[in-house]
Amino acid sequence: MQVRTGTAKSGDLDIYYEDFGDPNHPPVLLIMGLGAQLLLWRKEFCEKLVNQGLRVIRYDNRDVGLSSKLTGRRVDSPMLPGLVRSFLGRPSPAVYTLEDLSDDAAALLDHLEIDRAHIVGGSMGGMIAQIFAARFPQRTRSLGVIFSSNNQAFLPPPGYPQLRALLQRPAGGTEDAIVANLVRVAKTIGSPGYPRDDEKLRADALEGYRRAYYPAGIARHFGAVLGSGSLLRYDRQISAPTVVIHGKADKLMRPSGGRALARAIKNARLVLIDGMGHDLPEELWDQIVGELKTNFAETR
Repeated sequence: MQVRTGTAKSGDLDIYYEDFGDPNHPPVLLIMGLGAQLLLWRKEFCEKLVNQGLRVIRYDNRDVGLSSKLTGRRVDSPMLPGLVRSFLGRPSPAVYTLEDLSDDAAALLDHLEIDRAHIVGGSMGGMIAQIFAARFPQRTRSLGVIFSSNNQAFLPPPGYPQLRALLQRPAGGTEDAIVANLVRVAKTIGSPGYPRDDEKLRADALEGYRRAYYPAGIARHFGAVLGSGSLLRYDRQISAPTVVIHGKADKLMRPSGGRALARAIKNARLVLIDGMGHDLPEELWDQIVGELKTNFAETR
C-alpha cells in the first residue's frame, strides 16, 4: 500500500499527515478526536477504504502526535464552570477552539491541492468535521460523524467514570505506568460488545506512547471543545449528505449526542450499532466502511 507522509502549514503550525492510495481517486479526510493520534484510524481500516477506490488521508491534530505542540499555553479557568457552561451550550475561554482545528483541516487540503473531500470525523474529530462542513460547504463532498455530538444545550453529560478515565493522570511517570493507564482508558471507554484482549490493548498503547506521548495536549483539546459551545448553529448550515454512526453502548459520548446531531442536520441518516462504545472495533470495520460508502455515493 503506497503511503505518502509530510507536514502541512496551518499558520505557524505543522500538521503531520499520512496519505494512502491513488492520488487520482476521491479523497477522504479522517479527523480523530481529543488527544488521539492518527493511529486510532488503524492502517488496516484505512486500507479497507482505499480498497473501495478512495484516497485516504489521516492526520494528527495540533497538540497531538507529530504535529506542532502549543507548549506552555493554558487556560486557567476552572473545569467545573466550563462543564456547566457546556451543558447550557455556552462557550468558555480557550487557547484555541474547534473552529481553529477546522482551519487546520482546510490548510491540509490546501497543501495537498484537494478542492473537495469526503470529511469523516470521530468524537471531537466529528465536531471538527461538522464545523468544517458548515464553514466550507464547497469543499465537503459528504460528511460522516462517528461517536460524536453537537454539544447543544441540555444533552446528557459524559459518564463520569469515562470522563474521569480520559482526564486522569497515570500513577507514575514510567513507561509501564503510562501504558497501563492508556490500557485502562481504552477498556473504560471501549465497546463492551467487542472487547479487546489486554495484549492487543497494550501493544496499541505502547505504539502510541513511543510515537508521541503528549498529555498536555489533552487539556487544550478539551478546552477547545468547551471553547466552541453548542454546534447547533453549524449543523443547521450543513447541506452535504451526512451519516451519523454511533454506538448504543457509548457512555463517554452518549447516543443522545448522535441522535441530536442527526436531528439537527437536514436529511442526515442515523446508524446506531449494538455493543459499540467509544472506539472502532475491528469486527465493525466492514459495517462502518459500508455505511460510509453508502453516504459517499450520495455526493451531489
